Amino acid sequence: MILDCGRFSGPCECGREHPLETKLVVVDYGCLNDFDRYMAECGLTGRRTVIYDTNTYNLPGMVHVRADKELVLEAKGLHSEQGMIESIIPQLDDPEVIVTVGSGTLMDFARYPANKLGIPFVAIPTLASSDGFTANICSVVVDGQKKSIPMHAPALVCADLNIISGAPMFLTVSGIADILSKYISLADWKIAHLVSGEYFCERTAAAAQEALELMAGCADRMLKGGEPDYEAMTMAQMISGISMQMLGNSRAASGAEHLIAHLVEMKPPRFENAHGIHGECVGVGTVLCAEAYHRMAEKTPKARPFRPLDEAWVREKFGPLAGGILKENEHDVLAAFDPQNIVDHWDEIREIIAGIPRAADIAWTLHALGGKYSLSDIGIDESLRGEVLDISAAIRNRLTLARMSRVLDFDG
Repeated sequence: MILDCGRFSGPCECGREHPLETKLVVVDYGCLNDFDRYMAECGLTGRRTVIYDTNTYNLPGMVHVRADKELVLEAKGLHSEQGMIESIIPQLDDPEVIVTVGSGTLMDFARYPANKLGIPFVAIPTLASSDGFTANICSVVVDGQKKSIPMHAPALVCADLNIISGAPMFLTVSGIADILSKYISLADWKIAHLVSGEYFCERTAAAAQEALELMAGCADRMLKGGEPDYEAMTMAQMISGISMQMLGNSRAASGAEHLIAHLVEMKPPRFENAHGIHGECVGVGTVLCAEAYHRMAEKTPKARPFRPLDEAWVREKFGPLAGGILKENEHDVLAAFDPQNIVDHWDEIREIIAGIPRAADIAWTLHALGGKYSLSDIGIDESLRGEVLDISAAIRNRLTLARMSRVLDFDG
C-alpha cells in the first residue's frame, strides 16, 4: 500500500499550509526489493550512507540496500542522547543522503545528522512499535532532560512487512499502545483549544483520529482471535507521524500520557528503576490519564489562582534535573488564560472526556494483548500513583488536563 501524502498537505481551513517533507510512504511485503526505484521516484541520488545497529543489520530476511558506506552501531546501550548522536557524524563519510534501518532510536541517529548536514534522510522501519517514522520531531535527551526538537522528516519511508511482521509480539503491542494513546492526546488538545484558544486544526486532528481508529480496529480483531494486520497497524503509525509533520510538533499525537515515557527515560529520584520501551510506557500513561480524567469528570471543580511551580517542590521531585525543569516552566502555559475558563467549559470538557474509554477497558485490552498497563509493569512503585501525573506534567510546558489540575479545586 502506498500512502497518499498529498491528501494531508496544502492550504487548510485552519488558515495554515501543511507542507510535507515526506514524498512517498510505501508499506508492503517485499517492498525493499524495489528500494532503488522508490529512491529514484523521490529524486534521491548521490552518495548514500546506510545506518544499522548490530540487531537490525543481522535481522533474518533483512534486505541490505545498496550503500556507498555502511555504518553498523553497537545496539547495546544505544539511546537517543545528543552527545552519542553527534559522535557518529564524522563516521558518516560525507553523504548526500542518509538511510537508516531500525526503529525510533535509529531514526534519531539519522534525523539529527541529516538536519545538521542539510541533507535528506530515508527511513526503513523494522518495527511498527511507535509513530515517529514519518514525524519531523527528534526526541533527544539533552543534559539529562528529554527534549522534542523540530527536525527533518524522511523524504521516503519504505516499510517492508516481511521484516516488520517478524518482530517479537511485545514490540508490536508497544506500537498498538502508542497509537491508542491518541484517546488522551486528542482530548488534551481539544480541551486546551476550548479553554485557552490554543491553535487547533481539524484536518490534523482527523489524521490522528484516523490512525487511532485504524489501530483500535486492529486491536479489536486481535482480541477476537484474528491475526495481526501488519499493513494496517504500520499504516496507522505512518498516519500518526504525518499528523506531527503537518503541525511541525507532536500536539495531536502526544499529551499527558506521553510524559510518563519521558519520566521513565529521565529517571528522577524515586524513578531510578523505571524501565520499558516507549510504547509500553505510553500505554501505562494512557491508562493513568483515562482513570484521572474520568474521575475529574465526575465532579465540578472551582477555579483557583495560578501559582508558578514551587521551586522547592521541583528540586525535591527532580533532584539534579531540577534546573532544566524550572527553565522549561519559566513561561507557564497556565498563566496565559483565566482558570475560570476551565470551569466555564466544564460541561463541554465532560463531553470530550466521555469519548475516552474507561481506564479498566484500556488496561484490559493491553493486558489481553500481552502488553504493560500498570506502573509496576514499568518499574514504578504503585505508592507513587497519586503524584506521578503531577510530576510528569512538569516535564513539558504543554497545556494538558493533567497540568490544568494545578488550577482546579475538586474538594471545595
